[in-house]
Amino acid sequence: MDAAALAVVGILLLICYFIKPATPGSACKPPEAGGGWPLIGHLHLFGGSGQPLHETLGALADKYGPIFSIRIGVHPAVVVSSWELAKECFTTHDVALSSRPKFTAAKLLTYDYASFAFAAYGDFWREMHKITVSELLSARRLELLQGIRDSEVQSALKEVYRAWEEKRGGLVVEMKQWFGDTSLNVILWMVAGTRYCVSSVDDEEKVRRVRKVMREFFHLLGLLVVGDAIPFLGWLDLGGEVKRMKKTAIEMDIIVSEWLEEHRQRRESGESETKTEQDFIDVLLSALDGLDGYDAGTVIKATCSTLIAAATDTTSVTMTWALSLLLNNRNVLRKVQDELDVQVGKERLVNESDINKLVYLQAVVKETMRLYPASPLPGPREFTKDCTLGGYHIQAGTRFILNAWKLQRDPGVWPDPLEFQPEKFLTTHKDVDVKGKHFELLPFGAGRRSCPGISFGLQMTLLALATFLQAFEITTPNNAQVDMSVTVGLTVIKTTPLEVLVKPRLPYQLLSMDETKENSAH
Repeated sequence: MDAAALAVVGILLLICYFIKPATPGSACKPPEAGGGWPLIGHLHLFGGSGQPLHETLGALADKYGPIFSIRIGVHPAVVVSSWELAKECFTTHDVALSSRPKFTAAKLLTYDYASFAFAAYGDFWREMHKITVSELLSARRLELLQGIRDSEVQSALKEVYRAWEEKRGGLVVEMKQWFGDTSLNVILWMVAGTRYCVSSVDDEEKVRRVRKVMREFFHLLGLLVVGDAIPFLGWLDLGGEVKRMKKTAIEMDIIVSEWLEEHRQRRESGESETKTEQDFIDVLLSALDGLDGYDAGTVIKATCSTLIAAATDTTSVTMTWALSLLLNNRNVLRKVQDELDVQVGKERLVNESDINKLVYLQAVVKETMRLYPASPLPGPREFTKDCTLGGYHIQAGTRFILNAWKLQRDPGVWPDPLEFQPEKFLTTHKDVDVKGKHFELLPFGAGRRSCPGISFGLQMTLLALATFLQAFEITTPNNAQVDMSVTVGLTVIKTTPLEVLVKPRLPYQLLSMDETKENSAH
């Protein structure tokens, strides 16, 4: 055999060694998106492109298909953007996809993963998820707490009317703050048995402080830091995010520790036994002795801080986008108010028992969640075992990213996918809901790790919108279009304030503040 032949044989042997043939049952990996850099992979896409990440990943899906891979530093990740693959993920592979990766924000802000929302899938997660759903978010508990939601929303509404009276018309209301404060008071009452009535300078300062900490808490939970992607650079804090996380964690701990201590003191004095309805902290104090190495107090603080921040943020974000879309589509706004006039009338305030009759408003909220899901990239997950997804092999340890924003704008599913058209949910898509069973619409995610507060979020959003739109005629200053630019964290919020001019559309008697009645409701 001559030298040339030997060289050819050598090359073939090397090829056989380094490129192994596929074995039966094996599959190739998903295509990797171009543009990855040495060491950091595609980390530069996470905040460095100037474009929201869900839009960047959506553009990559147009190029590489509904499943592709990226590298987040040393961590491989797969991005899914079609309902067919989402269905496969949350049915066939749901158990394998029910764990969370570890990352700095969750470690620092949730007491080293003591919040079940960011805990690994296992006994601790199952136990805390079961307690939270049954004792706070079940249909039975939500029905028992309906009066709280009705009274809080109506109280917030009457505060607006009182301000309108004092100003003698021409009142501008910043709706992001109004929705946020209203949602915060409702979930605070359900979880901690407290509220801020803003009747004094001290209460107003407390509201401002709590609202700011909650917003920062939830925003930071959506940030990826350098050490999450490249562990050996974890000592770096280039943007100061880790410092902010530590500061916010301390501030949040001060707030929830105060609530917890108040509950413990009432419990020790026997005062809590006389309460007609226990709040969630009361329930947890009775149910927990410590789980999975955490003491009960740590679990209570981690769970309650996450629940309050998440419920306040996601519901107020959705309400804000819904009202923004209505103000930019005045014909739809008129239809919503016409429906309220027909189904409820103007002789009484709408309440939660009316919501089932408001089918057009429900369609508006669904369409809002389709176009502007509060979490366009639902919380991070990772595969805990090897899987075959869409014909591709996915290794255990791979991060999973669902691009709900892209999935919900699929022209193959949604005609005119970029247009705001609530009517589709009364006709062609009337049987599609948002609860994780219809994979073309997943604003709350799906599977075991879907948002447990779906029912609360929907009820709160529909009630607050219905009440405000029944009570007031609204427009924007100078009749301008609403700016729809976004700021991204764990949720996608409207960047600029949402200022609206309000004018009462109900009789004076319904909107005037009855202090005695309002106070007795709490």
